[in-house]
Amino acid sequence: MEMLLAVFAVALGYFIGAIPTGLLIVKLVTGKDIRNVESGRTGGTNAMRAAGFWAGLATALLDILKGAICVWLAKWISPDLPVVHVLAGLAGIVGHNYSIYLPERDESGKIVRLRGGAGGAPSVGGAIGLYAPAILIVMTLGIITFFSIGIASVTTMGVAFYAIIALAYFAYRGIVPWTYLWFGVGAEILLIIALLPNIKRLFQGNERVVGVSLNGWLRKRKQEKAAK
Repeated sequence: MEMLLAVFAVALGYFIGAIPTGLLIVKLVTGKDIRNVESGRTGGTNAMRAAGFWAGLATALLDILKGAICVWLAKWISPDLPVVHVLAGLAGIVGHNYSIYLPERDESGKIVRLRGGAGGAPSVGGAIGLYAPAILIVMTLGIITFFSIGIASVTTMGVAFYAIIALAYFAYRGIVPWTYLWFGVGAEILLIIALLPNIKRLFQGNERVVGVSLNGWLRKRKQEKAAK
């Protein structure tokens, strides 16, 4: 019975994570299909491109919430199995990145892939679900990364790395089990896989840099000097 409940908790994590909040919000606000905008992903960054700042923020917050809910439910269903809490959080990220609700079909009707986001927000949510104070470390370092480097994909990958740091710290203090570190490791792997096209552009020097960051400001200054 315990094993069945564990499997149910992980499966529930996937189906909750798969809810395409970005698609729903952008559709409600603008009538657009977010899958046809820029990167085609359903996360907060692309929602912001498709429908503005508030739509992007709402999407990010809801994606964080659903990541946390995946873990909270797993804790309630299987309170004594930390590995289930980790797997449910990772399942939420998988659902977000490869949503069963967003199949893409070819001309014959065969499903060729499942659409979704990159997994940054549900990774934050999963860390919150495992131990809420982890958000203080993850978000602080994430904000610093974004406003210094100014590259969304780097910030997204950084989130999982910061989750590893945060959970390792709390595990060292005996507050959470060491098993929780595997959430950060698994999340990082999932984010890297989802962001492989972005990583390729990073190496090519073509990845987008936001203007509000230090890096963006320095680049703008350099371009202005070169134009004189």
